[in-house]
Amino acid sequence: MIGQVLNEFRTRPEFTANITFWQSIPAKPAVYEPFPEGLNPKIIELLKLKGINQLYTHQAQAFRSVNSGRDIVVVTPTASGKTLCYNLPVLNHILDHPESRALYLFPTKALAQDQVAELMSWGEQLGETIKTYTYDGDTAADARQAIRSAGNIVVTNPDMLHSGILPHHTKWMRLFENLTYVVIDELHTYRGVFGSHVANVIRRLQRICSFYGSNPIFICASATIANPGEHSERLIGRKAAVIDKNGAPSGPKEVFFYNPPVINQSLGIRRSSLLETRRIAEELISRNIQTIVFTRARVDLEVLLTYLRRSFKRLGDLTEKIRGYRGGYLPKQRRAIERELREGRVLGVVSTNALELGVDIGSLQAVVINGYPGTIASLWQQIGRAGRTHELAAAILVGNSSPLNQYIVNNPDFILERGAEQALIDPDNIYILLSHLKCAAFELPFKAGEKFGGKDVEEYLDFLVEEQVLRFVEKRYYWMSEDYPAADISLRSASADNFTIIDTTDGASVVIGEVDRFSAPMLIHEGAIYMHEGRQYHVDHLDWERQKAYTRQIKADYYTDANLDVNLKVLEVSDSQVQEPGKALHAWGEVLVAAKTHLYKKIRFYTHENVGWGNISLPEQEMHTTAFWFAQKLDLDPSVPTEVIQNALSGAANLLLNTAPLELMCEPGDLGVAAQVKSPFTELPTIYIYEKYPGGVGYAKQMFDNCRRILERAYQLLISCGCEEGCPSCVGAQVEMGYAAKNYCRQFLEEALKHEAYRQA
Repeated sequence: MIGQVLNEFRTRPEFTANITFWQSIPAKPAVYEPFPEGLNPKIIELLKLKGINQLYTHQAQAFRSVNSGRDIVVVTPTASGKTLCYNLPVLNHILDHPESRALYLFPTKALAQDQVAELMSWGEQLGETIKTYTYDGDTAADARQAIRSAGNIVVTNPDMLHSGILPHHTKWMRLFENLTYVVIDELHTYRGVFGSHVANVIRRLQRICSFYGSNPIFICASATIANPGEHSERLIGRKAAVIDKNGAPSGPKEVFFYNPPVINQSLGIRRSSLLETRRIAEELISRNIQTIVFTRARVDLEVLLTYLRRSFKRLGDLTEKIRGYRGGYLPKQRRAIERELREGRVLGVVSTNALELGVDIGSLQAVVINGYPGTIASLWQQIGRAGRTHELAAAILVGNSSPLNQYIVNNPDFILERGAEQALIDPDNIYILLSHLKCAAFELPFKAGEKFGGKDVEEYLDFLVEEQVLRFVEKRYYWMSEDYPAADISLRSASADNFTIIDTTDGASVVIGEVDRFSAPMLIHEGAIYMHEGRQYHVDHLDWERQKAYTRQIKADYYTDANLDVNLKVLEVSDSQVQEPGKALHAWGEVLVAAKTHLYKKIRFYTHENVGWGNISLPEQEMHTTAFWFAQKLDLDPSVPTEVIQNALSGAANLLLNTAPLELMCEPGDLGVAAQVKSPFTELPTIYIYEKYPGGVGYAKQMFDNCRRILERAYQLLISCGCEEGCPSCVGAQVEMGYAAKNYCRQFLEEALKHEAYRQA
């Protein structure tokens, strides 16, 4: 059936006119190995009962490596059987050594709960008492004692390990004394600030294990990334064997990119990607083709779900066969949806990236992706959700009008030739490192000269003594504060200084989220519409001193967008390249960013028209971070107004902001830009791209090292856009851009590329 639908797509001129890429990926046969030596006969017997008479090559290699005492990182695609790569050696060891323990870390609760169900099933079928428990914020208080003392396998997440296990390690003595394995799944998700925090949590874990006399083997699993060995080494602090030769089979697959048609050529406005995604998904689901629709934003999920259910109500009431899936749903509801997908009772599901990761939903026939998911790794993860071993499957990426999406759909070779990005972390970011040194000192005193993750930290500990957080007595650093440090540190933010968002609807006071101090003026100023789990909350009051935002749920047809004025000062240049003295250079280093919001706009959904505005009166925010910048002299007629040049630079900055993430495995929201017609530091027109996290996590240096590629992509995106005066698909939604400013934007990038070519020659 799906082959017939794809053939119909190919014969429709109105459809094929919008296809920018179509590739047939042939089926790939499995590559097997016999069961490896040392695998328990009970496990072999159970595998055979499950219809598994051999292992894929990567599964056998993983077992042998772990069994010989090596740390490993398995890097294979979705649905390639990575779970057996860690479950087999762990279960095998527990059968032979019942006192041994294993700790499983997953980035989300849903993945953790899936794994517990799988492991419990293994234990029952093996006829052995292998006690497996989930330990997270939902674990009942009366169950926690049993888990601490009796759990062979404890399944948790980094946040709970950070705040609920390591600070209370004396209660977990049995676990840490006998900890043999630590499993870290979805390794590629531990990047940026989150990954930098998790690397320090692992340092704390290893320190406590050493105290109790254990030295666990690390078994890591990841989607495809460019640097799995380097990334795993930075995360766990030691080299791991990389296993990346995939032995799993895959069926044939048709992959194509669809770019919604332009409906206003001069303004470059395209038809909504949501509407086009709905249309394609409707065609597939109405033919009984089991389909998953991925979308990035929770609000888009709810809109698409509503659209599809309304359509299928008209077509014969298939509404109950269309489901939504995201992190905000209750665990019981998510489990039911997963089961119905596996059993084929649900025909279509609209999901955030919650189903991109390794949740077991079986293999579906089609995937429709509403908007580029942000990284090549995520794109292939989502594409990998389509496909059964011997059947044809389809994966369709529907681009939206953002510059990043337009680059991807119009440059498909980038996806094919570039491969996955590098995952970047900086465990030694001073803000993050200091936070975890506090936690580590709370857990165990530091000895003088003791290293932390192989790093000499004595000067940091001395600083904490000066701050009266630690005291130094008899060559040891002791925690002396009354605070509980882990409670003040979010693994999702570089700063511990977060604002709490409180829902006061119906007179209640429920905490629904938090944002860091630097983002607060943009997201939770008074009058802002704060989006959470597809719902809109109006910020009635922001208590800046107590760091609390009081909101109430409303239904509004608009969202808010705050204007941010940024002043940036260079503090130190880490490295620079001068292409032509006085005319062109690029560099990276430490900067001080001062940002202030003055007003916000109310933007109507879908039409994006400005329907109102309001003032913002909040203190200026300062942040010490890292930035990449490049400066380029423009030989222009003196009569050209400064505001035209400023608009041109702002347009170039927007292009760079949206193409830089292609090198960084990050989101455009992780970066900020400042464009200066005459920078006080370079005395030239300059664009700064700074990291939105105190201290930075390595993006600035990566941009410096890949400057030419970033400039080329920005330029290519600009000249390939058919608009006349700038549009949301290239320079951004700047009404005042104009033809002249777009032309100067092009000239600015051309000159920068000429100097880059001169330097590289």
